[in-house]
Amino acid sequence: MNKNKIPSINNGKTPLLSASTLIKDIKALLKAGVLVANVLPVFSGFWLALHFSNKSFVDYWELFLLTIVGSTLVMGGALILNNWYDVDIDTIMERTKNRPTVTGNIPLNIVLIMGISFTIIGFVLLLFTTVEAAIYGFVGWFTYVFLYTMWSKRRYTFNTIIGSVSGAVTPLIGWTAMESGFQLIPIILFLILFIFQMPHTFAIAMKKCKEYRAAGVAMLPVVRGFAVTKVQIVVYVVCLLPLPFFLAPLGTIFIVLATILNLGWLAVSIRGFFAKNDLKWAHAIFLYSVNYITILFLLMVIVTI
Repeated sequence: MNKNKIPSINNGKTPLLSASTLIKDIKALLKAGVLVANVLPVFSGFWLALHFSNKSFVDYWELFLLTIVGSTLVMGGALILNNWYDVDIDTIMERTKNRPTVTGNIPLNIVLIMGISFTIIGFVLLLFTTVEAAIYGFVGWFTYVFLYTMWSKRRYTFNTIIGSVSGAVTPLIGWTAMESGFQLIPIILFLILFIFQMPHTFAIAMKKCKEYRAAGVAMLPVVRGFAVTKVQIVVYVVCLLPLPFFLAPLGTIFIVLATILNLGWLAVSIRGFFAKNDLKWAHAIFLYSVNYITILFLLMVIVTI
């Protein structure tokens, strides 16, 4: 057999897939960018729990691996199940039409098995950390798979709120693998991620408004229009402003830099009321939001090293 070719897993119904194509399909199935973005807060939560409990990473590296691998598998399982369930929507939308569930490169029954398997293995690994971490993992998984994907996404504009809950529990998984989550810092981390996801998702929905409308997905810009969406983006960004001050134990440098990031996002958001090209402005909001959350959670680690 050609070493550069591997059999496709569809019982011979399609031609052989190249290794590069299969890797590309797996990345699309796992929504690799989204998955990586969700792993970072898990790491930050774990790191901060170590820092504030005066524990050494060297002594807990095995627990760290269980936490990261377990949470990654749970989140990956949820994302795979989202692809499996949303194949009809993904067929219509330009941004998702090349996913393997649409192209048929990976059969839907295989995708379902993968999603369930990843989820189960991930939960088993999280249970070897703490029950609380596993509970937060389950909350995120259940919210994303059932409450968001299967229930609210196609019906209600508050689907974004529900989806944001699933993404916001990630630092709680990391923190509670070490310490109890009933403390101020992990709660603030949850709130930052929850609020951040609202304008971030609204920006994506504005950029892809026509596609969401064609697919019948009840995103806010589709149902209420761009003007209402712009107001809500500003409102949520304003809600981020006081949160860095609740993280005072991270130091003045963190508070100052986080506040600068928040004010910058607010300025970009307000510009939307005067934008001549709404789609171009929405793209700017999207890019700012991605960099914002990455810098913020990396900064939390850097200032505690």
